[in-house]
Order: sequence, then structure tokens, then C-alpha cells
Amino acid sequence: MTKVSYKRSWAEPYRMKMVELLKMTTRPQRVKAMKEAGFNTFLLRSEDVYIDLLTDSGTNAMSDRQWSAFMLGDEAYAGSSSFYRMEAAIQKYYGYKYVIPTHQGRGAENILSKILIKPGDIVPGNMYFTTTRLHQELAGGKFYDIIIDEAHDALSEHPFKGNVDLSKLEVLVKKYGAKKIPYVSIATNVNMAGGQPISMQNLRELHTYCQSQGIRIIHDMTRVAENAYFIQQREKGYEKKSIKDIVKELCSLTDGATMSAKKDALVNIGGFLATNEREVYEEARNMVVVYEGLHTYGGLAGRDMEAIAVGIGESVDDYHQHARVGQVEYLGHQMMNYGIPIVKPIGGHGIFVDAKAFLPHLTQDQFPAQTLAAEMYIDSGVRTMERGIVSAGRNEKGENYYPKLELVRFTIPRRVYTQAHMDVIAESAATVFNRRKKIKGLKMVYEPKYLRFFQARFERL
Repeated sequence: MTKVSYKRSWAEPYRMKMVELLKMTTRPQRVKAMKEAGFNTFLLRSEDVYIDLLTDSGTNAMSDRQWSAFMLGDEAYAGSSSFYRMEAAIQKYYGYKYVIPTHQGRGAENILSKILIKPGDIVPGNMYFTTTRLHQELAGGKFYDIIIDEAHDALSEHPFKGNVDLSKLEVLVKKYGAKKIPYVSIATNVNMAGGQPISMQNLRELHTYCQSQGIRIIHDMTRVAENAYFIQQREKGYEKKSIKDIVKELCSLTDGATMSAKKDALVNIGGFLATNEREVYEEARNMVVVYEGLHTYGGLAGRDMEAIAVGIGESVDDYHQHARVGQVEYLGHQMMNYGIPIVKPIGGHGIFVDAKAFLPHLTQDQFPAQTLAAEMYIDSGVRTMERGIVSAGRNEKGENYYPKLELVRFTIPRRVYTQAHMDVIAESAATVFNRRKKIKGLKMVYEPKYLRFFQARFERL
């Protein structure tokens, strides 16, 4: 008998206890909804959305253990026991000494930026993120991109496109001096590059260099467990290590962190600022009272902190991450089978479609990614989001940034959708791709002052 070789499928390490019934819409209804939303998927009503891939932030399905933990929530204003359980989980799994809870990640970014950044400072990082860069700028700093060049190339198959180019950092240190750099901002699984990881070797080399210069590393650890999964799968010497141990090692190479627990930690709201520096902690503990709430709740209910404590533990489970990233990879391969241009290699939290390659007849000023996101919704009720010129915003002179990557993010919430949903998404993208030459671009007719991608409005050209 001939032996058949095959690759076994992944499967979810859970079963469903409850389902949410959805409203189904017709194409005319979706056209109307899209026009009313100003061709901005952020302005759609969620009830009009069939498959919601806008973000993986706060859209995850919590486990029975997390829901049970809700009932343990200590809603005391001061000294909540729920805070101490969350703090213990952060110290256990991530290793940071001091913890300040915040309502979500940007609350932590705000406090950290006010503490560490002075006017005229520069903040190098492995590609910008929208809220992170804005808080740095509002504090008087300026962001500099020091990610490797491959990260800006959608077709590059580099396994760690989140890596830092140390030569770029060295140029900045020589030009401005280490004292002008309050920290290097390092994201694990770089969102704007397509959910791309940083390698342990690169982070270790960065850590060694920064120690020699007296520069701290601040970790945007929103998707650290997903990054750990890629290290386990791609980096020599880590194939037999657990996600849990890799996460702890990653964090040990940084001096502090901000986190939106709404991603990896599998909750609907919450975040924190963590640090190993007592002085930074003391200042953050003072400031959190001004901007968020007391240092033992930081704008969160006790039940939210309980759910975070449980979710952190679940997030570093090997079976969970294998299924989570496996679903993203499944969708990516389906899209590639249809010839749809996506960022390669497939990232951790979503598929990023290259809108420039998808709609090559549109200039970047005609907002191809924004256009494609609108067309996806009209076709099937699938809500995605733009990550291109609209998200990039404007510089201090008021001029548009023109990022090399003009992407539409198909973000997969954790533990929410099935493989059949992934098939519907891929088939819808293929349908839009087949009529791409007929698609017209957009013009912006309303632009808010900050983070314009959330509220800007457009009209068809």
C-alpha cells in the first residue's frame, strides 16, 4: 500500500456554548448604509455589518472562565482585590515589576509619553502606530522609523519584518545624542507592517546596544503572544519552547510596556502600563489618578481586571495561538489562491491586502485602501479598515504622509468566526477583485484634526 503524506488541519481548542444572531442585509441596503457613513467603515452601524473585521481590539469572545471571573469582580474604589489578581498575572507571565491599570492601551501611551518625553526629543521605533505616534507628538517628541526596509515591501518574504535596523538607530544616536532619546518604541507583531513579528535575536541585539547607550526600550506588547508564536515557528532554537516561556523572554529584554488588553488578553476593555523602574512607576501612579482613575483600578471595573487576569493566561496557551494564527493563515491562503495581492508572509492578527496592487489605476490621493474597504462592505457586508494614507495622517507642516504600504486590514477577532466565515470573506474579496478595473476612487470631504481615519468622510469621484 502506498503511504499518503498530508498535513493535518488545525482546529479550534474550544466549542461554542452561545451564538449571536446577526442581521442580514441586501446590497441596496449596504449601498445606502455606506453612503450615509461617508464611505468610512468606522462610521457604519455595527447592526448593519455581517462579518466584522474592522479590528481585533475588544471584539474577542471571552471564555467561560473569563465570564465566571466576572462574578468575582471586587468593585471597591480603592485596594480592589481584582487589581492585585491582575497585577499578579502580569508579573507572572510578563515579568514586569510595577503595574498601572488604564482603560485601554492609549491611556497607558498618554501617561508614558507625558512622563518620559520632553519637547525636542526623538522616539525611534519599528514602524509607527497611529495612537502611539500621536501621543509622542503631543508630548513634544518626534517619531523616527527604524524598522528594516523589508517591512515596507509587501512582497518581501522576510520572516521577521518587525526587526529593527540597528544602523538606522545608530545614525539617530550619533546625530541627536542618546540623551535626546527617552526610549526606543518596540512593537511585537507590528500592526502597520501587516502583523509582522520581531525576532528574539534582533531584540536581544537591540537590548545590548540600548544598554550600552543608556536608552530604555518600551514595549508595545498588544500582540506579544502572537509574536511569540512566530518565534516558535520560525526562529532556530525556539521550536521546542512554549509560547509562555518565549513571551517571558521577550519582555525581559525591555524596560517597560504599554498594553491594550483588548487584543491578546482576550477582553473587551482594558489595558495597563508596566515598568521595571520605580521612579517611572511612582510618577505614573500619580498621573493615572488625573487621567484614568485610582492606581488600583485605572478606569476599569473590578470584573474587567478579573477577566484580564484570566485572559492573559489563556493567551499564552500553545493550542490557542496555533488555532488563532491558523485561522488567519487559512484566510490568507484562500485569498492567494484567488490571486489577491496580500502582504507576505501572512501576519498574526489579520490579512493585509495591498490596495495599490489591487487598484493600480487609482493614485494614493484617491484613497485606494479606503475605496477597497467600502467596496468590500457593499459586496458582502464584510467590514474591514484602511491602513494607508488616511491612517498615516499629516506631518507638522500639514502635508499628507505617503506611506509605501497602502493596505486594507482584514482583522480576525479571536474565537469569534468559523472557517465558513473565512470562505465567505475570501470569495467576496475575489468578487471585488474581478471587477476592480471599474472601481472609482474617493475624495475626502471632512477631516478631523486628530486620527482622521476614525471620523473622516468621503465621496465617490
